[in-house]
Amino acid sequence: MKYLIWIPFFLFLSCKEEQNISKKATSPSAELVFPEQQLGDLFVEIQLAEIFPDSKTFVDATALDSYDAILKAYQEEKTNSHFNLESFVARYFEVPKVNDLHFKTDTTNSASEHIERLWPVLTKVKDSVGLRNSLIPLPNAYIVPGGRFREVYYWDSYFTMLGLVESGHWDLIEDILDNFSYLINRFGFIPNGNRTYYLSRSQPPFFACMVELLAQKNGASVYKKYRKALKKEYQFWMAHDSVQKTYQHVVKTEYGLMNRYYDIYNKPRQESFREDYSLQKDFPNRDLYRQLRAGAESGWDYSSRWFQDNQELQTIEILEILPVDLNALMFKMETILCSAYESEDAEFINQLKTNQANRLRYLNEVSWNDSLGVFEDVYWKTQEKTGRLSLAMVYPLFSKMANQNQADRVARFIEAHFLKEGGLVTTLKHTGQQWDAPNGWAPLQWITVIGLENYGHQELANEIMSRWVNLNEKVFRTSGKFVEKYHVENLDIEAGGGEYPLQDGFGWSNGVYLAFKGKLK
Repeated sequence: MKYLIWIPFFLFLSCKEEQNISKKATSPSAELVFPEQQLGDLFVEIQLAEIFPDSKTFVDATALDSYDAILKAYQEEKTNSHFNLESFVARYFEVPKVNDLHFKTDTTNSASEHIERLWPVLTKVKDSVGLRNSLIPLPNAYIVPGGRFREVYYWDSYFTMLGLVESGHWDLIEDILDNFSYLINRFGFIPNGNRTYYLSRSQPPFFACMVELLAQKNGASVYKKYRKALKKEYQFWMAHDSVQKTYQHVVKTEYGLMNRYYDIYNKPRQESFREDYSLQKDFPNRDLYRQLRAGAESGWDYSSRWFQDNQELQTIEILEILPVDLNALMFKMETILCSAYESEDAEFINQLKTNQANRLRYLNEVSWNDSLGVFEDVYWKTQEKTGRLSLAMVYPLFSKMANQNQADRVARFIEAHFLKEGGLVTTLKHTGQQWDAPNGWAPLQWITVIGLENYGHQELANEIMSRWVNLNEKVFRTSGKFVEKYHVENLDIEAGGGEYPLQDGFGWSNGVYLAFKGKLK
């Protein structure tokens, strides 16, 4: 069978930012591979031909010959009437292996024992250098989430670390921090994951929280070790040119600079190429690519939280929004940076404190909905609230930005509207998107519990932990697995939604479960 696909010319174009990343990525230790650049129209044809059910499979594949040789063979063979693209791909590429292929669940084990057995399966001890694939090799060991996620993920790692603490794997926690410090020093930020196709964006900035976690064990020397990397990451999130008025992750408001999610590319995500391309084709009047990419940076990919009509993905408008969770995380990063630098950099500390004061004013005067007693995301151009409620409202409690009255009212709202039989639902909308009802996610359970504990709401925090732990154990007893997300409204139904099937493994679910078990003792 011969595959004939019409491919728009703009998909072949490399933007200036991509060329800059390619130059910056080159190092003596490893020549990085950018499959989309190196394969050009062949890459697009393969991704649109649906050879693999999951678009991520091909971008993780390893080329079995040089890219030049593969392209030469493709040019020579594609005009042959018997040419078969699927066979061609099978001949020249090795698809990634399932990470836990040989792992067998022992149902006589407890859930905690199961996770202890699973940690080595999810651990990558050392990356091979010089392979023809999209992996960015890391110098130290790390935990992968599991399933289709065969690389480290930025914000996942913090919640995974919570379980590593309970398991006593402090050396592995430090290895992961060293890896992230390496990525910051090499690229100027922590990418979404250690793949070249993630080098255009980051994820919710939890590096400071990871440093704080290790410092609770090893003391103030941890802050000193990682503070330069932490400052460099902060500068990435706050970078702007006030003369040229160019802004990426920050926007200028009357309250000062505030943060938003952003991606430097305006083209389909390589790992979700077919999905992005098809959506843009169906809705040509909307500029969707960068919106979708920014949504991926948020970690909430995808949610009605970002949808103008509360329901449909094609109405995504995340670039127009100042997210309450991101700005709360930036506030926490500023707090930790102040501790890390103490009195050694007075000018920098003064700037951090000024930025914190600005965020507090913005939170109280713009983001706070006094009628409902919740924090909301805000449109940065109009200063209007989006009106779309989500568990992002608990981040100011996690970062200790709220006052006691605000925290009390958020707690009451969470208990009345978000607490379900299996824990906390992510939003109040049922859209079929994975970051909406009826799904619950481990990281948001943790953020909420810590936020509530910060303001004395221990009884509600305990109830959330108990319901979540019970749900995790029920699913484990019936399936033998810990999974990426859970259906919290009906404990007998599997979670769904999103661009891919439910994944098992699963790093952050393992971590939060063990941490909750430790707190409930």
